[in-house]
Amino acid sequence: MADLQDERPTRTEVSKHDALPVSEPDAVPLERAHAILDAYPVADGHSGPPWALRSLPWYDLELGEGALDTDVPRLRESHVGALFWSLHLPEGIDGLRAVGATLEQLDLVNTVVHAHPEGLRLVHTAGQATDARNCSRVAVLLGPAQAAALGDSLGILRALHTLGLRVLTLSGTSWAGESGLTRFGEEVVREMNRLGVLADLSGAAAATVRRTFVVSKAPVLFTRSAARALRAHPANLPDELLAELGAAKGLCMVPLTTEQTGPSVRDVADHLDHVREVAGPECVGLSGTYDADTAHPQDPGDASRYPHLIAELLHRGWSESDITLLTWGNVQRVLRSADFTARATQQRREPSTAKIADLDG
Repeated sequence: MADLQDERPTRTEVSKHDALPVSEPDAVPLERAHAILDAYPVADGHSGPPWALRSLPWYDLELGEGALDTDVPRLRESHVGALFWSLHLPEGIDGLRAVGATLEQLDLVNTVVHAHPEGLRLVHTAGQATDARNCSRVAVLLGPAQAAALGDSLGILRALHTLGLRVLTLSGTSWAGESGLTRFGEEVVREMNRLGVLADLSGAAAATVRRTFVVSKAPVLFTRSAARALRAHPANLPDELLAELGAAKGLCMVPLTTEQTGPSVRDVADHLDHVREVAGPECVGLSGTYDADTAHPQDPGDASRYPHLIAELLHRGWSESDITLLTWGNVQRVLRSADFTARATQQRREPSTAKIADLDG
């Protein structure tokens, strides 16, 4: 327990880290941004290649792939060190079709990563992500997947975890809807804690969000949510939920999309400022949402443009320690907390055999 807790990055540790570059007073923000990101790269909370690659007859992510917003050269140019690869389900797919489509994408991700060993590495933990970064590989984490992928079965949840799933979006099911978590939904969250699967609450109803805050012993994510006070999008969070997220030490990952944050890099920075102010610097992260059929602000138009966003934040007076939390440290903390919770929970809880018909029937 102690050693896991000791590994968690804090604001003090980040600001004193020996590897953090020291900037000259007259250094331009973009140069400082590249220097900071070289030591603390971006952990991107939502990336869509698994679904986008299905339609391509041939691709090479290491040489560069013009049909996508994401490839290895652009990720390296932008200092992206880790990506959560979304396992997308088109609207209307549910039941066994949803399970099958998710399994197909899991298989595709494994194929893609193994075909690009010089650029990508599939990882499951914070430590593995750091190892991948130290080996100049981009760490790929599986998820978020949609709750429909479970088929209302905790056994399928365990199977998906065995195949690498680490994030599940809790919305769009009978047990995680407008009325909140049902008894079976609460059991899903407890089993996710036992496995080390993080809950993603972007797009979830407020009742589901608040109940998950209570039930989950691990931090929760919002993998693509910004500030509703600045833009009234249903996936964006009102200030009261941002404050509750801060109290729960979860993580709001602000998306770089025109629809949710606005048409310019300054709009994205406005949302980051707001989330940091309301939830705290330990609770804000980044979500490119590239290759997810969304429009992006002009400046960060593809996955190579993160340094320009960081330069804007530096121009606004963000400290280097807060930026390193934003890009890398906060995701590391959440991943380590999930692992710690899973190890502790497995000592006192056996795999759940609950059925939805028994709890919610």
